[in-house]
Amino acid sequence: MSETRQPEPAVTLSRQLAGGATIDAHRHDGNQIVYASQGVLSVATDAGTWVAPASRAIWVPAGTTHQHRAYGRTVLHTVGLPARADPLRANRPAVLVVGPLLRELIITYTREPQEESPARSRLRSVMLDQLRATPQQGIHLPAARDARLAAVCDLLLRDPADRRSLAQLGAAAGVSQRTLTRLFAQEMGMTFPQWRTQLRLHLALQLLAEGLPVTTVGHRCGWSTTSAFIDVFRRALGHTPSRSPQMRDLTG
Repeated sequence: MSETRQPEPAVTLSRQLAGGATIDAHRHDGNQIVYASQGVLSVATDAGTWVAPASRAIWVPAGTTHQHRAYGRTVLHTVGLPARADPLRANRPAVLVVGPLLRELIITYTREPQEESPARSRLRSVMLDQLRATPQQGIHLPAARDARLAAVCDLLLRDPADRRSLAQLGAAAGVSQRTLTRLFAQEMGMTFPQWRTQLRLHLALQLLAEGLPVTTVGHRCGWSTTSAFIDVFRRALGHTPSRSPQMRDLTG
């Protein structure tokens, strides 16, 4: 992943992005919080992709080469922090649950004016305290390194609704089910069904942000029924697709 170098600290700002807008690969000397108060945002690295609706934020550690993509009209907030400000102690991106208080802290901190002041320093301290207590929970889609595993993943990336078993997909790619099962555990840290669910949820968030109906999204992503889609979505994100906060602006 080619990159452009950014100065420390990572930029703190609030901006609007059109659906489909991207920010090219880059890295920062400082840590960064990336939050979309409206829309859905993904962060991609060589290790995989993390995606977050408005109920989640993405933590990007200092020095991590990454790129962004917006799905649906997105209001993006980025908070730059010095490398020494590291409440998560994470060595790769992480998706964080954003409750009402943390959401308002991020939105307020990224508004103008941004000159340093005692009040702004106190606001940042409270935000860091909230981050230390915030659970990590989100949609992470690991990237395959082994060419055999990548070939099978590519089949589903092209068609997430493909319902073939791992053995059938392996046969199409010329690799055994046993080998694929081992590779999913070693490289992805999850089973094949878990990875496929992550992929489908990843796509579902994108399609919902683009305004597609819940029934259409569930069908395109491969769930046999809308109720099955809603159940998996609710268990993963804590709310139903029809109440998904990426569909509304939370800044008002």
